[in-house]
Amino acid sequence: MALTELQVKNAKAADKPVKLSDGGGLFLLVQTTNPKDSKYWRLAYRFGGKQKTLALGVYPDVSLSEARDRREAARKVLANGADPGVVKKAQKAAVMALAENSFEVVAREWFSKFTNGFKESHTKTISARLENDVYPWLGARPIGEISPPELLAVLHRIESRGALDTAHRVRAICGQVFRYAIATGRAERDPSADLKGALPPHKGKHLAAITDPVQIGKLMRDIEGYSGTFIVRCAFKLAPLVFLRPIELTRAEWAEIDLDKAEWRIPADKMKMKALHIIPLSDQAVAILREVHTLSGRGKYVFPSVSSSNKHMAKNTILAALRSMGYTPAQMTAHGFRHMASTLLNEHGFNADAIERQLAHKASGVRATYNAAEYLPERRRMMQHWADYLDGLKAGAVVLSLQGKVA
Repeated sequence: MALTELQVKNAKAADKPVKLSDGGGLFLLVQTTNPKDSKYWRLAYRFGGKQKTLALGVYPDVSLSEARDRREAARKVLANGADPGVVKKAQKAAVMALAENSFEVVAREWFSKFTNGFKESHTKTISARLENDVYPWLGARPIGEISPPELLAVLHRIESRGALDTAHRVRAICGQVFRYAIATGRAERDPSADLKGALPPHKGKHLAAITDPVQIGKLMRDIEGYSGTFIVRCAFKLAPLVFLRPIELTRAEWAEIDLDKAEWRIPADKMKMKALHIIPLSDQAVAILREVHTLSGRGKYVFPSVSSSNKHMAKNTILAALRSMGYTPAQMTAHGFRHMASTLLNEHGFNADAIERQLAHKASGVRATYNAAEYLPERRRMMQHWADYLDGLKAGAVVLSLQGKVA
């Protein structure tokens, strides 16, 4: 006799489990161990000559009518010559596989494997971009099913709020995730590759730099006459001589510098390209460092913070010094010393690869392996000539060619 909703609702077990049949193999199993989840729908059936039982859900989450629908679906599977229990396991496995291969799951796996060597600030930026701009729309999607238009819709949302640069960067991040999914067998293609040219090109910020020899001479004289603190003045004077990014200069440690060998070796973990970087020091650079050593040589940092000798100088200190002397963002930046050196040294005939190595730029193509000592003898000559060139401009020379001095 078929059950009623009232019978199911009021069913209780006494000393042992109770089975209430609804017909067609469907029954309600009432357990005594857990009153809150004590009523289970089950289907008894035979397959391959064996008696089997299929779980259909828990009451009241699965109502009587829903349990009957599941019974009928299982009987159709049986009628087609398949085992409902095996089919259910396969369906569950497929759902789990899709969940395990969702974009968010794969992206988090990629993130944990490949961002350990990144700077903390960069890691946080990548995480925030995925959390805020990608996961809400693509996170639950199986990564192997995401199409180029789907990804483009995500990028257009970012672009629409005026963050075109972020849209380009998110596309690049997603491309890394998709390529990781391909390598691990969870996707067959990278849809981000199909979106090349789909976004308007982003014009990056121009880091202003002075490259006119006459203006460089004036800048060198202004730096020489800078009236700030002794530590800042020394860092300011050293900046044009070493081609470093501002943060790399301000974090300088005495343990990295050998004044007798005139060499500065910056460990890989402090460099943007995560590779050991060697800086041959010119006579002028050594003189500046010997001068500042009298004040900070007993501490860790070459250029300690004003607030604490246990901290290094703030990375924007050189920029602030430039601004205090009246140089505007359109004229010169702290990063501009690198562009200044690159432009002039290339114009005067130095080996372009040697210049790139001294700038600690990542090589490309077949020569992408970073070799810290590559072109080192030539770089030593180049760094000394560059310092001499700047001294000449500071003294008033309009054009002082370096090309004739290159050995």
